Amino acid sequence: MRPWLGSGTLRRDLALAGASLAGGLVLWTLGWQPQIRPHPDVPPALFLPPLLAMCVAVGLRRVAPRTSLAVGTGAVVVDIALGGSLGTILIYTQVLYDACVYGPPRLWRWLLRVTIGLSLVGAVVGVLLSDQWSGVAVGVLVVLVGLLPVLTGISVRQYRDQAAAERARAEQTARLVELDRRQAVSAERARMARELHDLVANHLSAVAIHATAALSVPGLERGQVESALRVIRESSVQGLAEMRQMIGLLREPGSGGAPAVDGGALPEAVTARLSEADRLVERIRAAGLAVRVHTDGTPGPLPVGVDLAAYRIVQESLTNALKHGTGEAELTIAYRPAEVVVTVENPVRRSGAGLPGAGAGLIGMRERATLLAGRFSAGPHDGRWQVRATLPTRVDG
Repeated sequence: MRPWLGSGTLRRDLALAGASLAGGLVLWTLGWQPQIRPHPDVPPALFLPPLLAMCVAVGLRRVAPRTSLAVGTGAVVVDIALGGSLGTILIYTQVLYDACVYGPPRLWRWLLRVTIGLSLVGAVVGVLLSDQWSGVAVGVLVVLVGLLPVLTGISVRQYRDQAAAERARAEQTARLVELDRRQAVSAERARMARELHDLVANHLSAVAIHATAALSVPGLERGQVESALRVIRESSVQGLAEMRQMIGLLREPGSGGAPAVDGGALPEAVTARLSEADRLVERIRAAGLAVRVHTDGTPGPLPVGVDLAAYRIVQESLTNALKHGTGEAELTIAYRPAEVVVTVENPVRRSGAGLPGAGAGLIGMRERATLLAGRFSAGPHDGRWQVRATLPTRVDG
């Protein structure tokens, strides 16, 4: 709730108008309000209506700046025609100041031109009427009463507008910072979701496939059941360990160590890189997918982001081949001078059978390639399903 005399309130304007009226009445009552051109035949009571009108103009300074200026100008013209009283003229300087501060920009520009013109005209007329240079004093009076309040109001108006512009820029900057923060949070959430999906998808797929096989094939021998359960256990433990490790890294972003699981640390979740693809292929083979691996070119060190992205794309592609393929896949890794190309091909079941998928894997692989300014494609190719990712290994300056 605003205070009774708070800045920018109508009550404050009315209080200022009342104070102006009270001061003018005190001067009039005590006879301390001298006239510029005394006229003995003019009753002093005739100066009260212009004074009252001028105080009304002060009260309207914020709600109706143009009306305030019109009423005040009319009052001062009448007052000067009667002889001119000091109190009314002084209050008129407040009206001019308020018109420049609270009126539209067009109003203060017009007032500046008018007051400058009247100052010059007053100086010239004063010199012509008095035949002396002391007549310039008329122009000086116009400057004091008209031009100075206008210039003061313009200065305050420009300072206020500048402060408002700076506040607007600060608010806009704050909004942009908040927008950047939200975008960063959204990007981080998407990255975390992508990492978690790629981290455990192959393990859970292996679990689901072997569990389905164990349940759907009647009369399995004990050795086959134990083999399926062994794969299920290893995939479950590995996936759980990597999930715990990821959660530990998220909880302690400053910690570079991996939490120990079952008496030892599993570094693969941290050191997932393309050179570790052989271990990944071995696990996929143990899950039941026959993978043939071809390497073109000479393997070399890759940028960290490219290394991780290539590994995850290979991991997700082989997982999809395990879930939706016919039991075999072919992995090709080509090392080139400025890029590395990974390609995974596998036949697809015509019946459409296999584990259900939500399509998040393809989206995640495409996002990884796009973030590195690489190329990604996935779809049928020569009767097989092909996933191909080309990742640049260096940036040309």
